[in-house]
Amino acid sequence: MARLRIAVIGAGKLGETLVRGLIAAGRVKPQDVVVTAGHKPRARDVARRLGVKAAASNAEAVRGADVVLLCVKPQQVGRVAQEIGPQLERTQLVVSAAASMSTGFIEARLGVSVPVVRAMPNTPAMLRLGMTALCAGRHARTAHMTRARDLFDAVGRTVVVDEAHMDAVTGLSASGPAFIFIVIESLAEAGVKVGLPRAIATELAAQTVYGSGAMVLQTGEHPAKLKDEVTTPAGTTIDGILELEEGGLRVTLIKAVVRATLRATQRARELES
Repeated sequence: MARLRIAVIGAGKLGETLVRGLIAAGRVKPQDVVVTAGHKPRARDVARRLGVKAAASNAEAVRGADVVLLCVKPQQVGRVAQEIGPQLERTQLVVSAAASMSTGFIEARLGVSVPVVRAMPNTPAMLRLGMTALCAGRHARTAHMTRARDLFDAVGRTVVVDEAHMDAVTGLSASGPAFIFIVIESLAEAGVKVGLPRAIATELAAQTVYGSGAMVLQTGEHPAKLKDEVTTPAGTTIDGILELEEGGLRVTLIKAVVRATLRATQRARELES
C-alpha cells in the first residue's frame, strides 16, 4: 500500500472516528496522520490515544499531506479554508465533512485550484457502520473520488451523488439515525407495555432494526417484498401494520425527511450568505 499522509482539521468526535476507522482498516499508519482541534489539549489527547501527531496550527498540519480532512463545524469552514489555502498545492485533496457547506463555497475560500470533495457521513460511522455520500467539486476527478471513497469505506458504506442531492442526503441518512432511534425507543416502550423487562425490550427492538436493515442491504430485495414475507394471512403482523397505517407512520417519516432536507437547504443559504 502506498504511503498516505492525512491531515485532520478538527479532531472532534467525527474527526477522531474517521482516524480510528482508517487506522483500524489499514488505510493509513498512525505516524502518517496529523490532527488539529479548536482546543490544543484535545488535539494532544487524540494524538496520545491514537498514536498520531498533533500540529501546532492548521497551516502546519496541511503541509505535505496527501489528503486534508475538514471536520470542523460549518460556521468555521470559511475561516479555516482561508487559513490553509495558501499552504495547499494542486496535488493535494481536500475532503470536507462539514454539513451544508458547498464545494463552491470551500473552493472560493481556499483561493487555489485544489480538488475538493464534499462528504456527508452519519453517526454510525463511530462503529464503522456509517453511511456516507460523496460529491465532487469543480476540480475533483475520478481518481480523487476513488481516494475519498476508499477513505470513507473504512467507516461503513459510501455512495457518490450529484451535489444537488446533498441536502436530501442530509435529511435522510445524516438525520435518519435520530428518526430510527425514536422508532427503536417506541418499539421498546411497546415491549414494556406488553410485559417485557425494559432491557430485554430494548435489545429486541434494536437488534430487530439492525437485522432488518442488513436484510435489505444483503438481499437487495425491495423492503415491501421483505415486509410481505413476514406478513402471513390472518396473522399478527397484518394487525400491527394496520395500526401503523392508521397512525400515519409512513407519511410521518416521509415528512420528517422532507422537513430535514428543507432545513438543510435553508441552513446552507444562511451559512454561505
